[in-house]
Amino acid sequence: MKRRHILAATALAILGTFASYAQADALADIQARKKVLIALDLGSPPFGMIDVNMQPYGSDVEVAKLLAEQLGQPLDIVQVTSPNRIPYLQTGKADMVIASLSVTDERKRVIDYSKPYGVIQSVVAAPAGQTIKTMADLKGKRIGTTRGSVNDKEVTKVNDGSEIVRYDDDATLVTALVSGQVDVMATSPQIMKAANERNPASKFEVKMVLKVFPYAIGIRKGEAALKQRLDKFVDENLATGKLNEIYKKYNGVDLPADIATLN
Repeated sequence: MKRRHILAATALAILGTFASYAQADALADIQARKKVLIALDLGSPPFGMIDVNMQPYGSDVEVAKLLAEQLGQPLDIVQVTSPNRIPYLQTGKADMVIASLSVTDERKRVIDYSKPYGVIQSVVAAPAGQTIKTMADLKGKRIGTTRGSVNDKEVTKVNDGSEIVRYDDDATLVTALVSGQVDVMATSPQIMKAANERNPASKFEVKMVLKVFPYAIGIRKGEAALKQRLDKFVDENLATGKLNEIYKKYNGVDLPADIATLN
């Protein structure tokens, strides 16, 4: 009898340990750690970049700094690329991802999101002199895109026999385009703008819009307290105009008026 009581107590202790793990609170962890670990892609202009002094800047960097300030915690940047953003989050290397992370049904199966704080278009961009109206016009051309991005996914779905060349980050994609390694790219208008700044003579322009996505802050599944706090951050800073100010600074246009309704 005594042995059964001991075994039962041990089982309850183990279950309690698993329950505590399952109920882990990332927001409480941030407060206890006294810093917030935010995954940022610093090779993705204009969202994340590194200046000549090796300092990070960009729209997502400013959003991350604003969030850390309002959380009252120092910011610890966890540098990621497009393909490893979600794995870094899921393995606990970061508390959240602020890296132009588009909201998709596929990603919703493995992570949760805050309310959207920005939007991004998935487009096909090419030099102004090229006549491109449909995917059929791209036959025989090399299409560059960023591996694992929504642009990669969208152009792959509608590809009509073209060669798709994938790069690990946006900065490498831009270099490939301006150096002639690829003919066109599936990307965002923001990345196209960066390509034009690198090589103004090419005059890249949007040829086709593949899809429009809101993007949001990515967090692990089940983090209710953190999601509530992030939703509050987005609501308050949309209301004050601060998020629009950051977005317009780097994108040249205002956020859509209906952004609060996008998901």
